[in-house]
Amino acid sequence: MIPGGYLRWLPVVATAVTLVVASLVGTRHLVASYQHRGVPAGLAVRRALATAVMAVWTLPWLIVVLTPLDAPREVRLVPLRDLVEILADHPLTAFFQIVGNLLVFAAVGFGLGMGWQVRFAHVVVAAAGMSTAVEVLQYALALGRVSSIDDVLLNATGAGLAVLAARRLPVPDRLLSLPPS
Repeated sequence: MIPGGYLRWLPVVATAVTLVVASLVGTRHLVASYQHRGVPAGLAVRRALATAVMAVWTLPWLIVVLTPLDAPREVRLVPLRDLVEILADHPLTAFFQIVGNLLVFAAVGFGLGMGWQVRFAHVVVAAAGMSTAVEVLQYALALGRVSSIDDVLLNATGAGLAVLAARRLPVPDRLLSLPPS
């Protein structure tokens, strides 16, 4: 018997595994699709990889943050208040709360920076918008989660840091020379 705490992670793991397998197949098709539309080979590979990274990383996180909990819903709109409370909590709890929120839309920032060279500010605004939508859904669907402005700030910060990292990451030459499918 799997303890209840672990059971809620099964959909996340199943989604991640399915997405990894699908992305291995889908990336080749995306490259071909981009090239068919006239995108140069190197850029086609970057965009296909960026799309796969965004899907494979972000969808499991969305499952986690939209999974209902047995708790009352709550809204917290005072900026940095939750962050201060989290930092006062147990260090391991604080670490997972902060890093988890930084990672939710990090792949979106990484993918947009790597594949499309989207401006930093635009990525941060897009991530803040997506995060706001998630927080509104958590409240509107009464998922037993805290809808917090600090989650939006951390999610957008994670996307911003990821776009900066993506711009410094070269795509290996061997990925640019994929044989035709």
